[in-house]
Amino acid sequence: MNELTGACVFAQSGGPTAVINASALGVIRTALDTGCITRVLGAAYGIKGVLDDKLYDMGSEETDELELLRNTPASALGSCRYKLANPEADATDYNRILEIFKKYNVRYFFYNGGNDSMDTCNKISKFMQTAGYECRVIGVPKTIDNDLYGTDHCPGFGSAAKYIATSCAEMWHDAHVYDTGMITVVEIMGRHAGWLAGSAALAGLTGCGPDLIYLPETDFDMDRFVQDVSDIYEKTGKCIVAVSEGIHYADGRFVSEAEVSATDGFGHAQLGGLASKLAHIVKMKTGAKVRGIELSLLQRCSSHTASLTDVNEAFQAGKTAVEAAVAGATDKMVAFRCTRGADGYRCETVLEPLEIVANVEKKVPREWINAAGNGVEQPFIDYVLPLIQGEAKVPMEMSLPRFARLKKVLATP
Repeated sequence: MNELTGACVFAQSGGPTAVINASALGVIRTALDTGCITRVLGAAYGIKGVLDDKLYDMGSEETDELELLRNTPASALGSCRYKLANPEADATDYNRILEIFKKYNVRYFFYNGGNDSMDTCNKISKFMQTAGYECRVIGVPKTIDNDLYGTDHCPGFGSAAKYIATSCAEMWHDAHVYDTGMITVVEIMGRHAGWLAGSAALAGLTGCGPDLIYLPETDFDMDRFVQDVSDIYEKTGKCIVAVSEGIHYADGRFVSEAEVSATDGFGHAQLGGLASKLAHIVKMKTGAKVRGIELSLLQRCSSHTASLTDVNEAFQAGKTAVEAAVAGATDKMVAFRCTRGADGYRCETVLEPLEIVANVEKKVPREWINAAGNGVEQPFIDYVLPLIQGEAKVPMEMSLPRFARLKKVLATP
C-alpha cells in the first residue's frame, strides 16, 4: 500500500440522480474511517466550491445524518455545470485549485459526475501532475443517461429506469379507464443516448408497456411516426408512445421545438417541449384525444422508487474510489464490469483511465433496436432488468421520506 497523508475533497457535478448521495456516503464514510486521510471536505456546488474556497467539514456531521444520504435524492452538497478551460489556454482556475489544495493539504480529490465531469477530473489530474503536486484524483461515475464510456452501466440509471417503467405502467392503466380512444406521448430524458427511453419497454413485461418507443440512435421520420401511431390507434383505440427528448431528423436537427431555448455550462442544448409538439401533430392528423406528458426532473429525483441494486452499487462506487486512491491509484474512474446469464447477475468494480472516459458517449447498440426503429429488442431488456431489482428502504417521518439534513459546517485551514 502506497499511503499518502492529507485531506480529501469530494464534490458532485452535473445533473443529480436518486442515488448520487449513496456514492457520496460511500466516499465520505470510507474516507472518515481511513487513517491516512486527515480531513474529509465536501465542496459546495461542485468544482465551484473549490474555486470559491467554500468547503464543508464532513467530519462535523452526525453519523446517523450521514447515513440518511444513502436514500436522499439530488446532490446534497450542491452541483454545477462549470467547464474548465484547457490549462494550456487559461490556467487561472487550475492555479486557484492548486492554491486551495495546498491551503488545506488536499492529497485526494474525488469528483462524482458524468461525461463532462470526468473531463474536469481528467484535466485537474493532469495539471496536478504537471505542477508536481501529489494529489490522487479518482472519478466516481454518475448519470441517469447511462452514456459513460468504459463502464457496463452508471449509478443512477437503474433507479431512473425503474421509475420510467413504473410510471409508464401506471399511465397505461389510467389510459385504459374509459372506453373512448386516447393517444399518450411520453417524453423521456436522453439527449444523444436512448437508454432511458428504451427502459420504458420494461413495463411491457407486466403487459402494460408502450406500443412504440423512439430513441435518438436512429433517425426520426415524422410521417412514418404519425403512420405508426395511427395504425395502432385504429386497431386498438389506444396508443402509448415513449420518445427520447433527443430524437432527431436525418439531417441532425432535434425534433424538439425547444431545442435552442438555452444551453448549459458545457454548451449542450436544453431540450424540452417534445411531447407537446408531437401530441399536437398527432391530434391534427388523427383527430384523436391526445396527451403529451413530460416526465422531466422526476426521472432523476424519485428516490421512493429507487432500485436497491442501484443504491448498493452507487455506495460501492464511492467506497472503491477511496480505497483505490489510498492504495496508490490516480487518474482513474471507478467502473462496473458485469455478467448476466444463467448464474444470475454479478457486478464488480474496476478502474478505467480518465482519458478514455472523458467526453465520450456510450449509445444503445443498433442491434438492440428493432428494424423499424420504433421499439427495442430482447437484449436491451436483458441488459436493463437486473439493474432495477430490489426496493430501497427509505426511512419515514410522518409518513413522508426522511432525507438527510446536513449542517454544512464551513471548513477552515
